[in-house]
Amino acid sequence: MAASASPRAEARNILIIVAIVQFVIGGWFSWSASRAAPRDLPVLVVAGTPAVVDALREAAPGAYEIKDAADEDAADRALRHREAYGAFVPRSGGELDLRIASAASPVVAQTLIRQAGELTGKPVRVTDVVPADADDRHGAGAAMGFLPLLITAVIAALLFVLKVAGGRARLLGVVGFAVASGLVSSLGLTHVSGVLPGGYLANAAIVALLELAMAGVITGLGSLIGPPGVAVGAVLMFIVGNPLSGMASAPEMLPQPLGTVGQFLPPGAAATLFRSVGSFDGAGAGGPMLVLAVWSLIGLGLLYAGARRTAPKPASVTVSDPLQAAARSSR
Repeated sequence: MAASASPRAEARNILIIVAIVQFVIGGWFSWSASRAAPRDLPVLVVAGTPAVVDALREAAPGAYEIKDAADEDAADRALRHREAYGAFVPRSGGELDLRIASAASPVVAQTLIRQAGELTGKPVRVTDVVPADADDRHGAGAAMGFLPLLITAVIAALLFVLKVAGGRARLLGVVGFAVASGLVSSLGLTHVSGVLPGGYLANAAIVALLELAMAGVITGLGSLIGPPGVAVGAVLMFIVGNPLSGMASAPEMLPQPLGTVGQFLPPGAAATLFRSVGSFDGAGAGGPMLVLAVWSLIGLGLLYAGARRTAPKPASVTVSDPLQAAARSSR
């Protein structure tokens, strides 16, 4: 029988593994954040003024997906329906106005304001058609409040796998955690800190779907293949999903196609859904809601499979023939 490693050897192995993990995760998170810049960002130019279109393309090649808007009313409708982040409105004498929807992304709004100023060389008049929440103008509070939702989903899943033996109990635990997290976290983010716009119940439903999707998949994988399943689920949902969620900026501000990929993971879908439901009356909510629903169903399916796998098998019972039993008893 092989001798177990000495305490010093175990400590050395742990510190090496943790240092490598720290290097990889820290590098990945910082790299994705530091590369934030407009990439095919949907914007409008009222009346399709060629001079403004050419100036935008020359100032930032590849940064904007430029569309035409017939007038300011059409531009405002597009902003309210999340079809664009901003609209450049040319005025006489070379003046340029800017209409934005900062609720879609305060970071993008500031980027467009800066870009408009660079085009004209002077301050521009800005109209915020869909303003960001008054309690969180820069979006920092929402981003910071969003992170614990992801972390606690991973922690809950790990505890369910390590501490709860029965597959059915894990299934009930994950569902209960999602519901409780939705009710409690929405209260804190909607009413206490006030960083999430929209109604309490709507935000609670989004949080519950997010937690069900993340914790369900991680716990389900852990139930089926053990600790490696927890690691795979945590990497996919948190280490990959969090930096690519776009919550701190926008999907179009991330390196592509990573920004698009992030929208097909629960964190990215939830980040978009919070904004769509809270500030845009549900515009653009269909896609992210479908993503969260699909991941939730996958998680429930994995949990169900794990419950079937760990369910105790019924004990076999041998039924004797009545005649033989009577003959034996008469002896």
